[in-house]
Amino acid sequence: MDAGGTLPDIFVAGVIQSKKMIKSNSVKKAYIASDADLKEVSSIQSLCESHEIEIDSTLTMNDIGKLCGVESDCAVCVALI
Repeated sequence: MDAGGTLPDIFVAGVIQSKKMIKSNSVKKAYIASDADLKEVSSIQSLCESHEIEIDSTLTMNDIGKLCGVESDCAVCVALI
């Protein structure tokens, strides 16, 4: 734990896994890359809106990959509750 007593966010990367987490009500925030293919991420955006999950679309696919600790670009990830 850090000095503030909070744990760091746990991220799940990828469209399929993100959908599962959203549907299980385990997500506090979603990250959708600003340079992602809209066809690829539209289902995530709709799910987030229907579950009232905040969406951050300020990061690029490269940024989201780094955020999740993967060596490839990533269109979507979610931060778990």
